[in-house]
Amino acid sequence: MYLQAVLFSRINNKYQMKKLLIILLIIIPAFNILNAQSNFNSQQNLSAIFNAEKVSLSGKITDAKTGEPLPGTSVYLADDRIGTVADANGKYFLNNIPEGHHVVEISHAGYSTLVVHLEINSSMQRDFALSGVVVENLGVVVTGVAGATSIRKSPVPVVSIRKLVLLQTPSTNIIDALTHIPGVSQLSTGPAISKPYIRGLGGNRVVIVNEGVRQEGQQWGDEHGTEIDEMSVARAEVVKGPASLMYGSDALAGVINFITNVPVAEGTLKGNIISNYQSNNGLFAINGNLAGNKNGLNWNLYGTYKSAGNYQNKYDGKVLNSGFTEKNIGGYIGINKSWGYSHLILSRFDQELGMIEGERDNVTGKFLLYAGSPLERIATKSDLDTRNLFVPKQRVQHNKIVSDNNFAINKSRLKINLAFQNNQRQEFGNPEIPTEKSLYFDLKTFNYNLQWQLPELKEWHTTIGLNGMEQSNRNKGEETLIPEYNLFDIGGFVFAQRLFKKATISGGIRFDNRTVNSKEFKEGNTIKFNSFTRSFANITGSAGVSIEATERLTFKANIAKGFRSPTLAELASNGAHEGTNRYEYGDQNLKSEISMQIDAGINFNYEHFSIDVSAFYNRMNDFIFYRKLESNSGGDSLVFVDGDLIPAFKFNQQDAKLYGLEASIDIHPHPLDWLHFENTFSYVRGKFDNSIDGSENIPLIPAARLTSELKADFKKMGKSIRNFYTSIELDNAFNQNNPFTGFGTETVTIGYTLLNAGIGADIVNEKKSLFSIYIGVTNITDVAYQSHLSRLKYTAENNVTGRMGVFNVGRNFSLKVNIPLEFSKK
Repeated sequence: MYLQAVLFSRINNKYQMKKLLIILLIIIPAFNILNAQSNFNSQQNLSAIFNAEKVSLSGKITDAKTGEPLPGTSVYLADDRIGTVADANGKYFLNNIPEGHHVVEISHAGYSTLVVHLEINSSMQRDFALSGVVVENLGVVVTGVAGATSIRKSPVPVVSIRKLVLLQTPSTNIIDALTHIPGVSQLSTGPAISKPYIRGLGGNRVVIVNEGVRQEGQQWGDEHGTEIDEMSVARAEVVKGPASLMYGSDALAGVINFITNVPVAEGTLKGNIISNYQSNNGLFAINGNLAGNKNGLNWNLYGTYKSAGNYQNKYDGKVLNSGFTEKNIGGYIGINKSWGYSHLILSRFDQELGMIEGERDNVTGKFLLYAGSPLERIATKSDLDTRNLFVPKQRVQHNKIVSDNNFAINKSRLKINLAFQNNQRQEFGNPEIPTEKSLYFDLKTFNYNLQWQLPELKEWHTTIGLNGMEQSNRNKGEETLIPEYNLFDIGGFVFAQRLFKKATISGGIRFDNRTVNSKEFKEGNTIKFNSFTRSFANITGSAGVSIEATERLTFKANIAKGFRSPTLAELASNGAHEGTNRYEYGDQNLKSEISMQIDAGINFNYEHFSIDVSAFYNRMNDFIFYRKLESNSGGDSLVFVDGDLIPAFKFNQQDAKLYGLEASIDIHPHPLDWLHFENTFSYVRGKFDNSIDGSENIPLIPAARLTSELKADFKKMGKSIRNFYTSIELDNAFNQNNPFTGFGTETVTIGYTLLNAGIGADIVNEKKSLFSIYIGVTNITDVAYQSHLSRLKYTAENNVTGRMGVFNVGRNFSLKVNIPLEFSKK
């Protein structure tokens, strides 16, 4: 404390003080970890401070029908970040559990995930029996709520995706892997760039969370994807609907939570090597991770390398400059004891990718390299076959350090999560000087999240929280699209959940304030960006109920108010937007978007089939979009840029509404218990209150979609094969006949049907897994198609064929191999 006081006394600038405080708050847990492990007495002292006693949970896990033990079953306490695996006799043991309320998740492949709420105040034994099930993902949820809860008890629609499903799903990036979820789609610019859309809303309206921290990159742009290492993700959770109560601004459409670092069981040292090859673009990826846990000291280290060439389809052949490379590394070190846990998490994401222009030669119809520059030429076969990236291209780097802490204090919990992120996006757009950085955004963000979970009071679980961020963005490139700015965001909330025997009610209220300070910028003697300061204050809340009418039937209803503050691009843009052929002007007078959404759903989960239906209505005030400007003479307003006249657009607002539904039915007929026939349907419609340039439709609304999958699962085949599966799927996208045609923004999109298939299994030797193999093929019939949310659909027309834009990925074979590594076990 004396050292900190001396340091603070020498700092006069408040921003320097904040930076030092960030460093101290993040590094101090690391010292606690080292000190705690090296000095046992200090652990005893810390436990005494927090009144923590050593509490254990043990028991046996069996098959509900046969009574046989289920070795390898996972038992996990989500709020405590501790777990174990049942031994050969189905027995499990968890130690150093903080006193109080816990949500225990018991899961095993091929069985129903069991979620139990337990009040653990002293060591106890509890046996569990698992049943075979149609749907396996009704597990613990940690996104969008203050503490862990089961999906059945959550009033909002939530989907949890486990590592196994991600491995079985061929995908080009992590967002692409989630689009099998009804209501989730992607705005894509080739295989490497995907932005998530939930129920027709995306961009800054969806919050991405990784390791408990909202991911802060350049979300306002469509030219790069989510800075998450796909192969390191252990679990993904999707909340559909406003989650502003927990996250404040931007969680208006929903939240996607990626969980990477999950502690392994006590006394183990284990890891994995995962490789992936895809035929369409020659993608090769390899990931390795190693994790250990001894006496509560736990850690994980992972690294990924990924490289892909140009993808191809039936109409375009190989698509010029669609390749990419990724080099990612990350991990954590932490301590878990009876007083709680303290984890220090680090990650670095580094991606280089080409930017697809789609310009063609008017005579041959072939792609042009360096189009519009003095170096313009027709791309050769060598250009298309190489993995080298050409200008325009970009590099995206995202560095993150997180201090994640959870302390048990007299049956309550104090959660402290602090993070620093640095996102750097560099765009290279001058083929004559390929190393010149046309654009260079340097974004620094400090996130803070403090939560106090009060002791349970008559089945009421209440949390008080304070979270937000401080952010600064700087321009270091030759060009500027948005001004430099500073942002400070703070919000406080109260969340409560009441557990009844057959119902759960939950809700809360929140207040937020965001202040944006935009800086002046001059080009020569001309002011391009004026300085200004804006503040946005909002009150939001939610209330919902989940009724478990029977063991198999659940009803849900929820109403939530969310909001989104305008981005700096919407407030202050002044420049030509790459790839869109438009000049954009911001509007400093924009208001916050306000959403009021009602959700209702029903789930029936029988042994041999399940039905899940959810519907929503979302009323939005001041929905932000861009509209074309008119000149004084009544025609289009045009701006002269680099020798070309391009139309001018300005961000505007209009009230709107969205509504839709998602439905699924999974049939698991008896006695064919190994067979699944799953059908899912999703539909969303978005309309402005008043038509704009003759169109009432909101832009970027995905087409209705129906998928049908027939899958066979066999837990055991002979002595060497376990968990064998094979599947075939029809993925139908309907016509999108309701595009936003105003100002020539969108056109009708023709529907398509894709045929996909997969097969895989675990190869074992004497009950020990040697490796797992997953083979998948997408678009088997090599259909040439364009997704309505593909930005490449609106690239230049091929005058030789008469086709507009670039098409999506053609037939693609995927091969994944997962080799587990286990070095020791207690």
